Amino acid sequence: MRPTLTQLRYVVAVARYGSVTAAAAVLNVSQPSVSVAIDNVEDALGQKLFVRRRGSGVALTSFGRRAVAKARQVLGEADELAALGSRDADAGGELVLGCFEDLAPYFAPALMRAFAERCPAVTVVIGDETFDTLGRRLADSAVDLGLTYDLGLPGHFKRILLHELRPHALLPASHVLADKRAVSLAELALHPLITTDQPHSWQHMLDLFLSRGLSPVARTTTSSFELQRSMVANGFGVAVSYTRPHGDRSYDGLPLVCKPLSDPLPMQRIILTHDTRQRLSKAAVAFIEVARAWFAGHDVFTS
Repeated sequence: MRPTLTQLRYVVAVARYGSVTAAAAVLNVSQPSVSVAIDNVEDALGQKLFVRRRGSGVALTSFGRRAVAKARQVLGEADELAALGSRDADAGGELVLGCFEDLAPYFAPALMRAFAERCPAVTVVIGDETFDTLGRRLADSAVDLGLTYDLGLPGHFKRILLHELRPHALLPASHVLADKRAVSLAELALHPLITTDQPHSWQHMLDLFLSRGLSPVARTTTSSFELQRSMVANGFGVAVSYTRPHGDRSYDGLPLVCKPLSDPLPMQRIILTHDTRQRLSKAAVAFIEVARAWFAGHDVFTS
């Protein structure tokens, strides 16, 4: 028997959410229905799609990655066919956008709103990702496009430039460097450095100092950008960041001082990325166009 479109949708959902239980909840069907669909598709294709791990969901096999990529292509074309009668026949179906967690709250909702005006027939599914999970989920076809910084991506991933940012220093309002017009990495290296525990981000920030022959002392490592900002605002150290929200206050209301860096440092790129081994849907191509236009028409961070 050939797999049905419904069975393929169930398989793609399991790949996206990493477990049969989570996929069933999102699809609003029973868990046995999803499990049976997986078994039927695996029987039809003659190979296993998933490795089932007790207590930790499922993972795609190498064959499963290829099969899910093809299933997403088939489903996308079926959705485009169904949308031919709508007022927007160029794009339909579903688009899965993975966003690096530091960028998601600043850009994802606005991009989704702009895209909905352009392609109302497309359903956008958005998820927060770390650098590591984003690359893996793009490779597994669980995500169509990634919105992220240009860090830690494989060479075969396409990078579509949206914006470039200069790094800046984050200081407590009472810091000795707070009144300077600009600060240097050498000046910052004399004070405790607060970093995040995102592997590629932490290493990139350290490399900025190492490129100037400096070895800062990292006093604290935080799990998020906002916690990093709050630690700085409360006087526990200084930080270097590309991301700058509108309004220089931490979550607990304390002021932050943001100063440009005087060192000639490379700019960081905000990009859309995708695995070139996977075919882009019309919805993904349209989203890229919308994102380029949106970034071209908006001020990004107030630095």
